[in-house]
Amino acid sequence: MQSVKGAPATLKKTKWRYIQHEKHHGKTNEPQHKNEETPMSRGPRPHRALAEAIPIAKARGIVQMVTGAPERIFDIAIISKVPVTFTRVMFAPEILATTRQLADDFNEEIAQLRIIVRDKAITTELWLRSRHGTWRFFLVTPDSLVEIDREGKPVVSGQTLA
Repeated sequence: MQSVKGAPATLKKTKWRYIQHEKHHGKTNEPQHKNEETPMSRGPRPHRALAEAIPIAKARGIVQMVTGAPERIFDIAIISKVPVTFTRVMFAPEILATTRQLADDFNEEIAQLRIIVRDKAITTELWLRSRHGTWRFFLVTPDSLVEIDREGKPVVSGQTLA
């Protein structure tokens, strides 16, 4: 038991109970009960994907990066004559999945991109990179995902999710 010099005995007991509680219940990612799943984490920012995304974005216009803020809803802003594009770059472990599966996997990021007000001059995109360097690009609209190429043009054989 840790001692707090000059503190009353009740404070010492309370602090000891708190420390014991934290040891048994608090600071782990392990499930608390058998039927619970371990919480999923998206992990760190995809630095390799971001580094490779910059030249792709520069081919479309002036690039402005968003530094690591936990509240960020996009990673790159591409400023060109028309449109201005707000882009989120993510790592996709299953890059060849259907658009529906990718929409489910990246539902939170898509919802964040949909917060951005858009019109003909402002678009939002989700860029996905596999561990092998394969890229897929999607235009995020209020009610769909449209697969696009590196230049932002719809892919003829691409998938659209309405």
